[in-house]
Amino acid sequence: MKMGIILETKEVEKAWNAFRFAVTAKKRSHEVKIFLMGEAVECEGLTHEKYNVDEQLKKFASLGGEILACGTCLTSRQKEGTESCPLFNDERLCESG
Repeated sequence: MKMGIILETKEVEKAWNAFRFAVTAKKRSHEVKIFLMGEAVECEGLTHEKYNVDEQLKKFASLGGEILACGTCLTSRQKEGTESCPLFNDERLCESG
C-alpha cells in the first residue's frame, strides 16, 4: 500500500506518533512518504524525555522512508533542507502569502 503523511506540527507526542506509525508501515513493506510543513519542518533534532521524535525520524529514514520538507516553510524559518529532510519546493502546493 502507498501512504502519504502530512505533518504540520512539532508537538512532540503528535510528531512522535506520526513517525512511529510511518516506521511500523515501512517495516510491513508499505511505501510511505512524509511531507513536513509549517512548524513540522523543525522536527529533525526534536527530542523529549518520553517522545524522541528525532529517533523515530532517523529510524524511518534508515528504512528507506522518504521525507520532504516544504521549501517555503523552511525559508520562513531561515532553515535549509538536510539529507534526512530535503527541501521540496513546488509552488503549486507551498505558496507563501
